[in-house]
Amino acid sequence: MKEVLMMLLSDCPYCHRANRMLDKLQQENPAYADIPIRRVDEAVEVDFANSLDYYYVPTFFVDGVKRMEGVPSEEKLRAVLDAALDA
Repeated sequence: MKEVLMMLLSDCPYCHRANRMLDKLQQENPAYADIPIRRVDEAVEVDFANSLDYYYVPTFFVDGVKRMEGVPSEEKLRAVLDAALDA
């Protein structure tokens, strides 16, 4: 199992939506609940954010690989969590 890195902005409505979806998915699937998710606000950790290859938030990385960027859906987030489990 690998850590999920979530790049976000505190005032981003899509980031808030992604967090709600993640909470729901983690409640529905106990395996997902054990996945560590590192949430990084790109406005706070600017140098770190600039070191990554992405444009839109939220963006999710698993083991350094970009798995999802932009408007979230439960299907896309499930794929991110599955990638973390498989890694």
